[in-house]
Amino acid sequence: MRKPNPLFIATLIWACAMPFAQASAKKGSPTSKLEISSSDQRLVQGFDWAKKQAMAYAFTGDPVGLWYEAALPGREAFCMRDVSHQSMGAQALGLAAYNRNMLRLFAANISESKDWCSYWEIDRNNHPSSADYQSDAVFWYNLPANFDVLDSCYRMYLWTGDPAYIQDSAFVNFYARTMNEYVKRWNLNPDQIMTRQRWLFPLTEEEHREQQHASKFRRGIPGYNERDRNYVAGIDLLATQYAAYRDYADIESRRGDEAASQEASAHASAIKNLINTTWWNAKDNHFYSALDDQHHLKGSDAAAVLYRDAADDGLKMESALKDLIAAARHHSECGVEGESHYAEILYRYGAADTAYSIIMDLTTPGHCRQEYPEVSYSVIGAITTGLMGVDIKPTRAKVIETLPALTPQTAWAEIRNLPIGSNSVKIHHNGIHETVFTNQSGPALVWQAAFPGTYSHLRVNGRLVEAHREQYHLSHISWVQIPVGAGDTVRVSAPQ
Repeated sequence: MRKPNPLFIATLIWACAMPFAQASAKKGSPTSKLEISSSDQRLVQGFDWAKKQAMAYAFTGDPVGLWYEAALPGREAFCMRDVSHQSMGAQALGLAAYNRNMLRLFAANISESKDWCSYWEIDRNNHPSSADYQSDAVFWYNLPANFDVLDSCYRMYLWTGDPAYIQDSAFVNFYARTMNEYVKRWNLNPDQIMTRQRWLFPLTEEEHREQQHASKFRRGIPGYNERDRNYVAGIDLLATQYAAYRDYADIESRRGDEAASQEASAHASAIKNLINTTWWNAKDNHFYSALDDQHHLKGSDAAAVLYRDAADDGLKMESALKDLIAAARHHSECGVEGESHYAEILYRYGAADTAYSIIMDLTTPGHCRQEYPEVSYSVIGAITTGLMGVDIKPTRAKVIETLPALTPQTAWAEIRNLPIGSNSVKIHHNGIHETVFTNQSGPALVWQAAFPGTYSHLRVNGRLVEAHREQYHLSHISWVQIPVGAGDTVRVSAPQ
């Protein structure tokens, strides 16, 4: 049976876990060119451990194709939630083809017979995992999963530029079915979600028996909290759905369907408004975590809303961040699924000190359940997008942003051979006031060099250039955009 852990995003009880076991070796483990160096040897050691551990879970030569462990080690499988949350670390490690194969398998296996769900977990033999699937009527499924996979596909499209993510019929069908039939079948439209029932009705006799009494197979769990059977929607479901609508709007725009794009944007706005009004507890200044089976809001949550950038600016965002910092400081030692994603969120919202401490904790030798694959992949992801602040802007031209988030423990840090599309880049931060960017290989690109703070000018290769200034979540940043040719290096600095 699965062991619950209330500390994951939106009180997630880990979705793919059973008592821990070591991963068994398989043929064809790949290598990664990603490297880091720093004045901070603890950071280097943590990165090196995470890279080695993550790559030990990546395999070739099996019937399922290129894959990495994204479930309990030893189960020889990958599940929708874990792949979605490990994909950024995998991309940084050079496993873009692995991400595409695994995400496409989830996309290709969506079906009406499963109520527009896919296979929650797929094993190395390219079969639905017997731990989660018995038949199209009896299987395990958390409803945020389709939205999670769509969001991961979109992010991987931005990072890779791989046209398959917006052109391949398997992906396109999955997106359309998810944002239309799936939403309708499970009563997840913005005007239905507050009155929906937990289960689809009418249930067959077999479904009723399994859903009400069996602990192994439960279909249509309305969030990632698997312990509670008495709720009809979790805020993690809404937040993930919001992200999926937002992403789908851009996907459809890139595909030339502006009507579908505008419709998706309207749904995204409606879901975000619902989160920030109905799901906001104005008395106690926190977001609710769930809608119970009597349709009363209960609990509190911070991580799910921040993870998907669904909180309104100001008090709501500030309160959620405060709650997440408190949760991060008092997390369960063995609650690695939740802890592994705290750093990524905290860096994004300016809490670099707490984020750094989370990375150090997760990579300390002997940490409880440290070998769960999500830990190592998420550490790599958090260092890349958080501490080094690398982001791909959703513009038509390729724009790579850097925003250093080094703390006093790290005077400087450098990441090399980071794959972004057909490029490989090197990024060197000196504190939070200077960045040196090298386009190691690939065509010319545009670098958006950003720094915390408000500056009228930044210095580009010694020359003062007028800076753009904007609010970034709870802080302000200043940035300039510079074209960087193949093999070129550019240095940008902010006043100290």
